Amino acid sequence: MSIEIKVPVLPESVADATIASWHRKPGETIFRDENIVDLETDKVVLEVPSPVDGTIIEIREVEGETVVSGQVIAIIEEDEVEAAPVAVAADTATDSTTPAEAGKPANTEKLAPSVRRMVSEENLDAKDIKGSGRGQRITKKDVLEFISGGGSRHQERVKMTRLRSRIAERMKEAQNTAAILTSFNEVDLKAVMDLRKKYKEQFIETHGVKLGLMSFFVKASCEALKKHPIVNASLDGNEIVYHNYMDIGIAVSTDRGLMVPVLRNAENMSLAQIELSIAEYARRARDGSISLEDIQGGTFSITNGGVFGSLVSTPLLNPPQSAILGMHTIKERPVVVNGDIVARPMMFTALSYDHRIIDGKEAVQYLVTIKNALEDPARLLLGL
Repeated sequence: MSIEIKVPVLPESVADATIASWHRKPGETIFRDENIVDLETDKVVLEVPSPVDGTIIEIREVEGETVVSGQVIAIIEEDEVEAAPVAVAADTATDSTTPAEAGKPANTEKLAPSVRRMVSEENLDAKDIKGSGRGQRITKKDVLEFISGGGSRHQERVKMTRLRSRIAERMKEAQNTAAILTSFNEVDLKAVMDLRKKYKEQFIETHGVKLGLMSFFVKASCEALKKHPIVNASLDGNEIVYHNYMDIGIAVSTDRGLMVPVLRNAENMSLAQIELSIAEYARRARDGSISLEDIQGGTFSITNGGVFGSLVSTPLLNPPQSAILGMHTIKERPVVVNGDIVARPMMFTALSYDHRIIDGKEAVQYLVTIKNALEDPARLLLGL
């Protein structure tokens, strides 16, 4: 019995998808619920699982093609599958790679078209290149590393992913439509660092997650947004929309690009709930299992360039939000405390905001509220 594999129904905000990669070829077998193909949208990568055990008999759309909801992209002939998938068996049979052969030259019997083209253009002998792919096959990365090692000059053109293209559009949209201004302050994090150190082990034992800095910044941001609600607002035409809830987006860097999963009603979350949610979102963002619902919406965002060593930056808005808080790396610097010069763990904070609805006064006061809350964490408990 032949089974049609169709593009799943895409959310309203997603018009189409791109075939990112096929995990099976025609003639290969596949198990039920095993991933057949990855579809890339503007926001996430969707996996399409096989509904049955069977054999791939036809693939109708190649990688890079644009597809829409309900479109048939492959045909599977349903039958019993007792052995391991043909893809693995075929590789083993064709390559016959044994531990003793691991150090031998790469398998040159089958080269991907892009790899074959690179080898030809550079006048290389594939036998000289050690492959790191399955069965010692040569990958584009292997060719580039071989070329670099030989001192050759080369260029490579890679089409932008759907996600990267969408990020580029949104960043340019933010610059073109909003009157972006950035205000700065600095925070002495000694009290927070001491608190984390004191309760580090107990927090992990109780909640199963590390007590990080981000949860303190999220809580401090929620307190600051309560006092300065215009920072949590957005502009819709000639109207300012005030949100009586705080959905905080946390920027997460992945191999595919920047994603901003959202903590819904963060004002009601505990430090532990924030840390657990961020850890789960980060894992799902990096392994590609995050959903569209997880990254849509949000009233305010926080980005932490400090994890990459950034000392100061001016973060860009995440439309239609009107403000974003930038965290940075912590550096011990000499500061004056009660007349004495002491070394303290200091961080520069930055608030980029849409000056069309947020005045400099509110932006500065917001940062001061953040500073006060973090330099005296008891304020977060007391709501001061």
